[in-house]
Order: sequence, then structure tokens, then C-alpha cells
Amino acid sequence: MSDDIEIRDDRPAGRLEAIGGGEVVGHIEYFVLETPGRALVPVHTIVEPAHEGKGIAGSLARELYTIAAREGVVVAPLCPYVVKWAERHPDEAPAAAPELLRAAKEWLKAHPDRF
Repeated sequence: MSDDIEIRDDRPAGRLEAIGGGEVVGHIEYFVLETPGRALVPVHTIVEPAHEGKGIAGSLARELYTIAAREGVVVAPLCPYVVKWAERHPDEAPAAAPELLRAAKEWLKAHPDRF
């Protein structure tokens, strides 16, 4: 990833954003699951077409797991990109318990207007 990209967590908006040149060039949309255990749940990863292929999506996924570790919570990925990234980086991305993934899917189904 380019050194001039900054990653910023906008928790109230549920977005982890990659900022480059003063604009958002990529982001992960996520929500915080409170029960049955606290988890960050990424739903979508989007990188602007002009910035694809620069490692931005991977840097966003890595930062999401770093934030979760710092907060003592897990990541329960529903975003296909983050799921694949986690499979390729098991040392950085511990697997979420099946009940957390189930609860995250149920929350998303109950709140279809959020994403």
C-alpha cells in the first residue's frame, strides 16, 4: 500500500476509511455486535476503481483486526473479501466462533436498511 494512505476509524458511521490525497479511496462498512459477545462485523469492502490493486483493501482488513485485538474483541466477518483475507492470514485474523457469525447474520437480516 502507498505510504500516503491514512486509515481512520469512523465508528459512529460504521466505516473504516482509507484516506489518500484528502479523499476516501476505500472503506470497510461494519457494525458492532453486542451479544452474544462483542464483535466487529465487516459487511462490505469497497476500493475506488482508480485505487484498486494497491493493497488498500488488505490494509483495511489488517487494521480492522488490529483494532479488534486492541479492544479485546473479535472480528466476525460477513464481507467476502475479509473472509478470504482472514483465511490467507490466520496468524493475524483469529477465527470467530460459529455462534458469533450466526448472531451477526441474524442481526444483519433484522436490520436490512443498514447496509
